[in-house]
Amino acid sequence: MSKKIDWMRKDLLGLEDLSKEEIDLILETAESFREVSERAVKKVPALRGKTVVNLFFEPSTRTRTSFELAAKRLSADVLNIAIQTSSVSKGETFKDTAKNIEAMKIDIIIMRHAASGAPHMLARSVKASVINAGDGSHEHPTQGLLDIFTMKQKKGKIKGLNVVIVGDITHSRVARSNIWGLVKLGAEVTVCGPKTLIPIDIEKLGIKISYSLKESIKTADVVNVLRIQHERQQGGLFPSIREYVNRFGINMEMLEEARKDLVIMHPGPINRGVELTPEVSDGPHSVILDQVTNGIAVRMAVLYLIAQRREKA
Repeated sequence: MSKKIDWMRKDLLGLEDLSKEEIDLILETAESFREVSERAVKKVPALRGKTVVNLFFEPSTRTRTSFELAAKRLSADVLNIAIQTSSVSKGETFKDTAKNIEAMKIDIIIMRHAASGAPHMLARSVKASVINAGDGSHEHPTQGLLDIFTMKQKKGKIKGLNVVIVGDITHSRVARSNIWGLVKLGAEVTVCGPKTLIPIDIEKLGIKISYSLKESIKTADVVNVLRIQHERQQGGLFPSIREYVNRFGINMEMLEEARKDLVIMHPGPINRGVELTPEVSDGPHSVILDQVTNGIAVRMAVLYLIAQRREKA
């Protein structure tokens, strides 16, 4: 049983810096918020009077919408900034944009940016709390948390689970957040993919490497499948999409050798027929839609904990 702690951080920038107890606190808080989405009136007054800003410098549908719903279900006022039509497109820096937004007395900024470390820089520059919604290929903490929450929901535990993360590990912020969180909670993590898509020395994070999904899937409890980013294919990091599908795509035939209670996850959007066949993505092993539902509860938990800390500060 984890010792009870209070949330003391101004921001949520990644899982690398969080303790096991802090991760457990978020997961436990998310569990208490999960039932809110089942109610006829899907709203609680926890963030009434607070203002949350979605500041996305990269396109996003799932994450931005999930954060927006989470904030609104906590009764916060939500402002979405469309960067393409903002002053940034006229040459203003994101720091100046954020400073101007903060001058409107907002409380929390949810930020996605193509540059790794951008939310960290912003957090040092503003008094408002900053939540990292994905920075470059560095981290995507709330995606990692919702993935772990879903694993725990389906398997009843994290400690001792054999989790395989398959795909483009090198460029995946989702993979990094999953690894940091899962290792701290005691899971056994294996990353699997072409050699050109697995970072050098990643074993130092306390994980294993496999180049054969066919073998790894036989003993896996959970397989978290990453999206193949077609833009990376231009760099010739693997010979062809067809070869990738043959070696690392999951089809029904491959599942014949897997455990009957295998859980298959994907952060979305799915390249159907590449990472997963339609039969697998829509099949009984898939919990992809559960991840979407759980994402709202996890993001409600993060917003709530940060807002509570601001009240006490």
